[in-house]
Amino acid sequence: MFHINEVELLRYHNSQFINLFNDLKNFEVKIDNEDQAMLLLCSLLSSYKSFRETLIYSRDKLSFEDVKGHLLSKDKRDNEFGSDSKADK
Repeated sequence: MFHINEVELLRYHNSQFINLFNDLKNFEVKIDNEDQAMLLLCSLLSSYKSFRETLIYSRDKLSFEDVKGHLLSKDKRDNEFGSDSKADK
């Protein structure tokens, strides 16, 4: 049986999200950078609730690149410290 862990799912999700924004740009649909950041945050799994709330409420303004960077950092930390384990969930 094929099993995708949360880190792989996050990477796939981010990739699909970026592809969607690129497709919208090709159709000349303009989405504000801060709106892109909020859309990305709100599209995350419920397990990212505290991560999402921390970013939303700790900043006056969000950027898509900032959110993406924080997600990549979280991804890296999760890989290094093995937070895919049941104990961390």
